[in-house]
Formats: sequence, C-alpha cells, structure tokens
Amino acid sequence: MSRPSALAPFSIRSYRFQWPADLLTSWAFEMEMLILGWYVFVETGSVLMLTLYGALLSVGTLIAPMLGVASDRVGHRRLLCVMRLIYGAVALTAMTLSFSGLLNPIVVLCMAAVSGLVRPSDLGLRGALIAETMPAPFLTAAMGVSRTTSDSARIMGALAGAGLFAAFGMGPSYIAIATFYLLGAALILLAVPQRSDAPPVVTHAEVPRIASSPWRDLKDGIVHIWHTPNLLALVWLALIYNFTAFSITTGLFPYVAKEIYLTDQTGLGYMVASIAVGAMIGSLLLTVVGSARLLPRVMFVTALVWHGLLMLFAQMESLAGGIAVLLVVGVTQSVTMVAHTVILLQSSSQRFRGRIMGLRMLMIYSLPVGLLISGGLIERIGFRATVTIYTAIGLVFTVVVAWRYGAQLMRRSIE
Repeated sequence: MSRPSALAPFSIRSYRFQWPADLLTSWAFEMEMLILGWYVFVETGSVLMLTLYGALLSVGTLIAPMLGVASDRVGHRRLLCVMRLIYGAVALTAMTLSFSGLLNPIVVLCMAAVSGLVRPSDLGLRGALIAETMPAPFLTAAMGVSRTTSDSARIMGALAGAGLFAAFGMGPSYIAIATFYLLGAALILLAVPQRSDAPPVVTHAEVPRIASSPWRDLKDGIVHIWHTPNLLALVWLALIYNFTAFSITTGLFPYVAKEIYLTDQTGLGYMVASIAVGAMIGSLLLTVVGSARLLPRVMFVTALVWHGLLMLFAQMESLAGGIAVLLVVGVTQSVTMVAHTVILLQSSSQRFRGRIMGLRMLMIYSLPVGLLISGGLIERIGFRATVTIYTAIGLVFTVVVAWRYGAQLMRRSIE
C-alpha cells in the first residue's frame, strides 16, 4: 500500500476549512504573544513580570479537562469557534485601549488571564477534530501538516508582529490580530465533516449511554487514562516537556534577546522565526514516516536530542550562534510533539477523545509553573545554569519513561 502524500488530508472537505482557520488563529497567537511579551518586559524591566505574563496565558490548563468534556458533548468544532470569538473580543479590547492610551502592563496581564482560560485547550481540540474527521491512513500526514500552522505562525507571525509593532505601534498591530482571530472563528464553522469523509468510528448517538454529569464524564476519562499504559506514558511526557523545554522556548526569549544577546524586538523576531523554520521542516519530515511502528522510537530519540540542543543553546553567546542552534531545536521539537500527538490520538477511543485531549492539555499547567520557577532561578543563578538544570531534568525523565513504557508503546504501534 502506497504512503499517503502530505497533501492527501486536503482531499477531506472539513480539513480544507480547518487548516486555514487554525493557521490564522496561530498567526494571531504568535503576533500577540511577541508584542505583549516585549511590551511587558520593556515597561516593567522585570523578568518575573515577563514570566508571569507567559504563565497567565496557560492558566486555563486547570479547566482544560472540563473543556474536553464539553467538546465531547457539544462538538469540537462548535467549542473551537466559541473560543476563537473570545480571543477576538480580547484583541478588540486591547486595540481600543491602545488607541485610547489606556493600556498598561496590569491591563495586559488581566487580558492574558482571560485569553489564558481557554487558549491552552485550542491545540488539543484541533487534534481531536482532525482525528474525528480524518481517515486513519491520513492521520500522521494530517497532524504533520496541521503542525505547520503553528510553525509558520512562529515564522511569519513573529516577524510580522515585530515589524508591525516597530513600524506602527500597538494599536495598528492589534487590528491585524483581531481580524485573524475573527476570520479563524468564521472558517472553523465551515469545517463540517461529511459522513463519507469521516473514519468509521462509533459516535455518541450510536452508543446507548446512561445520562451522566460532566464530573462523571471527567472521572471516566481519568480512569481510562490511568488504566491505559500508553496514554499514561504520553501524559507524563507532556507534563515533563512543558515544564522543561517549552518553558524555555515559550516565555524566556524576550529576556534572552535583550539581556544575553543585547538586541531589540527585531532580533527577538529572528530567534522565534528560526525555531519555527526548524519546526516546519520537522513537521514536513514526519509526513514521510510511513509506518506507525516507527513513531515511538522517533519520539524518544528526538526528545533526547531536543533537550540536549537546548542545553547547548544556553551556552551560545551570540545571536547568530543562538539562531543556528534554535533552527535544529525546532526540527527535533516538532518531530517529537507531532509523533506524541499522533500516538495519543491513535491510542484514544472516539468516546473519550475530547476529555483525553483536555486532560493532556492539563499537563500544560507545568509550563507556567516552570516559567515562574525559572524566573526566580535566573535572578539567582543566571540563565545558563537555569537552562542546564531544566534540560537535565527533561533528559532524565525521558529516559525513565522510555524504560518504563517504551516496550508497550512500540508493541501497541505494531498492533
């Protein structure tokens, strides 16, 4: 049987609407995070305030499991649309306050908290919607191509955000951001799966169920993960990687750009874009992995390399050197996380998929924890020492999970 091409997922009608919807939303995410992260750091001069801003964007991880339950009940597409309307409303508020001169760091932190209530669930629900509408042979390619929405956003969104902010200021930049969010909400509404497109799965309507509360649904999802070793291993890995690797590459780049490389927002944009270019390369490379049995091995190997490269990045003293390392970091990061997501979706039953993705997104809560701890550590022992500690933790725990669950993951991938 021939391997599906990277473009095969676009033969599915719903995917042709979901991909641009996710692309616009991701672009807006990256533009907003870069602009506001730089604004908070410059206005306050505090790395702790910068890490607090990044942490607030992930505060919704605490309610991500309940959003997963809600998506199982009302549908992944509908919930994604509502979430993106919320992002748009917050962006319109920021635009208005900026033009009126009322924006300040405290207001920015409040807006981050509002968006952060739902934003962490966005990526998980994208994957759940793709798995719901995509035939199984196309799933790896679909997730690889879907990942390019985030990767391209970190390239063009970061560069466009830095360029717009430097050239025109906060208000005009937010006109573009709000427009992207609202267009993303409109397009996701059109991502209606055709019955002939969808894989042959059992839907809620076909399964007789006793009426249950959302809390009972959540408990069932937790029990399902706890008694499924593959899912439990993947959830542990998500917890580890968000605490270690993602806390470095998500919230600390403004600090590195200004204090380590002594550059401005343009240099920051180059850093974000370099890791994104690598991530896009990694996403596309994974679409050529034809056998599911390779995915667990690929995931563990690239995870180890990813953390090792971040340790090397911490030692770079020049912007050019940092950009070069970040390019390869992006490749390994993307391959690791796309493989992780595909394995998770393949191991999840349709009935539990929304809440499983919600519980997986709960692991992102380790990201704000990692960010806040890193802010304090950097002020005490420095950036390089802090990153070395974080990456060492990631390496050790990846090896532990591979030793404990690796054989089961590989056996499952062959079945």
